[in-house]
Amino acid sequence: MVELDQLKSNLNAYEEPLAEMRDSLDLAGKERRTEELERKVEEPGFWDHPEESQRLMKELKYLQEMVKKIKSLYHAYEDIQTLIEMGYEENDPEIAREAQADMEKFEEAYEELRIQTLLSGEYDTCNAIVTIHAGAGGTESCDWAGMLYRMYTRWAERKGFQIQVLDFLDGDIAGIKAITFEVSGENAYGYLKSEKGVHRLVRISPFNSAGKRQTSFASCDVVPDIEDDIDIEISDDDLKIDTYRASGAGGQHVNKTSSAIRITHLPTGIVVQCQNERSQHHNKEKAMQMLKVKLKLLKEQEQAEKVSDIRGEVKEIGFGNQIRSYVMQPYTLVKDHRTNTEISNVTGVLDGNLDPFINAYLKETANN
Repeated sequence: MVELDQLKSNLNAYEEPLAEMRDSLDLAGKERRTEELERKVEEPGFWDHPEESQRLMKELKYLQEMVKKIKSLYHAYEDIQTLIEMGYEENDPEIAREAQADMEKFEEAYEELRIQTLLSGEYDTCNAIVTIHAGAGGTESCDWAGMLYRMYTRWAERKGFQIQVLDFLDGDIAGIKAITFEVSGENAYGYLKSEKGVHRLVRISPFNSAGKRQTSFASCDVVPDIEDDIDIEISDDDLKIDTYRASGAGGQHVNKTSSAIRITHLPTGIVVQCQNERSQHHNKEKAMQMLKVKLKLLKEQEQAEKVSDIRGEVKEIGFGNQIRSYVMQPYTLVKDHRTNTEISNVTGVLDGNLDPFINAYLKETANN
């Protein structure tokens, strides 16, 4: 049968890549570490040190899920082989259709796992701290910044990730002037590091009575939330610390006391802010941790031309600097200018369908 011949050929093409993936994912090593952690969890006194216990439980959960995914992929490969053999023996078109459907699921699962093998950076497994700033353009840009925040929250929901707002500044009329939020989930930073840069929107402005096309910009900065203690000495003389009242549209963003913290590192100009906690002390702790992360990345970076990227600063939030364009008029297209990935369904992307862009970026950077 022609269909089965083609299906068998397609499946055989995965034999060598699967073997390479098994080596790169170190299935045997993950199984050994899983067994080691499972024994440790059962030891008396395991929960006597909550922070360490939680870290180990997080690692155990990740390893269990990875082992399950890897084994499921190999079982699916073997099951399709069996179905193809049955199809030849029984000459049954229904079996061929079933094998084809399973093949499509297998290819999807393989691609998802292959992307995870690209997340091998030092901080890729960390949570991510994302900051969005509206560019020049007043209400239009603030509205665009709000749309980007919504896009990332929708993407996070699809991944099963959690979002916590750390700092928030409303737009004067609509949208958001600036927002900092933490995305918690496995490999959150590994995925979201692709979003660092300027994002450009072209649409008919809802705030322009003349109905003219408008271009808006917003910048996105992403840093890992490194939970370990960071050994960086910071002189008090290098810091400018301001307190202010939390702002926002209401609810969790409002605070009647000046508990929000803004820390400026004078030598580098790095600014970090936090207002999500009621306690000024806790806000300061979180802000200092964010500052140390940025300074650590800055210190580790040897190439001077990349310093501005690591600091999360952009020379200009405007034309010529965008990493991605979202065009809603006169046609619909989202294009990533680094990988040339294009999707015509702008609404779908703004609803959180970011994986094609993130995956293309990870592949591109892995090949460089």
